[in-house]
Amino acid sequence: MNDQTARTSVLPVIALAIGDPAGVGPELAAKLVADPEVRAAMSIVIVGDRRVLERGAADSGCILDIDVRGPDDSVASAGKPVLIDLGNLDPRTIDRGVAAAAGGRSALANFSTCLRIAAAGKADAVCFTPFNKAAMRLSHPSYDDEIGYTSEVLGLDCPASEFNILDGLWNARVTSHVPLSKVASLITTPGVVSDIRLTNNSLREAGFDKPRIAVAGLNPHAGDGGNFGHEDDQIIRPAVEQAKQEGINVDGPFPPDTVFVRATKGAFDAVLTMYHDQGQIAMKLIGFDRGVTLLGGFPFPICTPAHGSAYDIAGKGIANIGASKAAVLLAAKMVRKTMQAVAA
Repeated sequence: MNDQTARTSVLPVIALAIGDPAGVGPELAAKLVADPEVRAAMSIVIVGDRRVLERGAADSGCILDIDVRGPDDSVASAGKPVLIDLGNLDPRTIDRGVAAAAGGRSALANFSTCLRIAAAGKADAVCFTPFNKAAMRLSHPSYDDEIGYTSEVLGLDCPASEFNILDGLWNARVTSHVPLSKVASLITTPGVVSDIRLTNNSLREAGFDKPRIAVAGLNPHAGDGGNFGHEDDQIIRPAVEQAKQEGINVDGPFPPDTVFVRATKGAFDAVLTMYHDQGQIAMKLIGFDRGVTLLGGFPFPICTPAHGSAYDIAGKGIANIGASKAAVLLAAKMVRKTMQAVAA
């Protein structure tokens, strides 16, 4: 919120967008607002269609105890979760497990509304249940990923990145949703330095006093002294050295095939990888049902479960709430830390 000094004793307000209606998003949203730990840790403002949320509640066996309001109403909560009913999708028109333009359109509308609520100071953070990128591109062909869309909605041009978080271990990446054939050409020393800074700042915002950051190499064995490529020694290592000179606790580049072994044993708080699957495979193997994705670099935290829309189990009532719950709790934790810093 804008006036955080006056709100240090108030629960964080989290705007929660209902994700793809053909997947497990509605079920997870219903489970979140019914969870006692979640309700005790934050005030939730759900954004989406009431009928979609009710279908999610029916799938999961949850009883909804919420305050339903229209799109133009105030989002201030009197205690129970608030639903901003956009009335933007009849779930009877959406087949479960099928990507559709209408589903993507509703998910984008829910998300953009949450972003604007937070940008206006009416929420402290934004979370969303899983999107389906195929459905979103059917409705918005220029859609690339959540970072680009968030920047577009908020009118921002700032360094931002996805962080995957699991059991206290963070994974950041220099390149993300790009073809593997283009990765090497996109890695530059200034770019790696910028991502190290962003990783350090985001970790500190989440409560790490002096984060320990490992940087993975690009090539096998981090180039093996130039035998398997020169990017590691000529581009990545100078970036690490520059970040060290700025006082950041960072080291590398380390061989990509062993750096996560060291990290999971407690040697590092975060690993900065060079491309999407270099870190995603490791993190999802460690704990697929518990991972969180944080969009860092924006004026407020944006969190979501690291898994997808799970079309194969949509409507069965068996979706695991673990990652979604971890996402909203992380967002609330980051907001509380910001509030405490403002009050200090």
